[in-house]
Amino acid sequence: MRTRHGQTLSCNPWVQDPRLGLKRRLLDILACPIDKHYPLELHVFEEKEEITEGLLVCTECNRWYPISDEIPQMLPDDLREAKEDLEWLGKWKERVPVRVLNDGKPFRLKS
Repeated sequence: MRTRHGQTLSCNPWVQDPRLGLKRRLLDILACPIDKHYPLELHVFEEKEEITEGLLVCTECNRWYPISDEIPQMLPDDLREAKEDLEWLGKWKERVPVRVLNDGKPFRLKS
């Protein structure tokens, strides 16, 4: 936390301005919540001013994190919902790398 003019500022850009979507320049601060590896591999499916739909992949542990409605969903495995993640993965399966579909963590589409 930093302070400026008597106000406490967070280093997290989403806390500073919750309207801020996922911009490419913010990728430098994102790391895998499991093994802390960065940078994450980015796959953009839809982009306007911000990345609206896409995928972040940790190349160390092969975990994947969806970007949905401009928000990266970077939860640890035990807080993720298999049904929701698998539905999202199925929706974008034509754009998701094969290694994520077959071997991604914590969920993968069954062949």
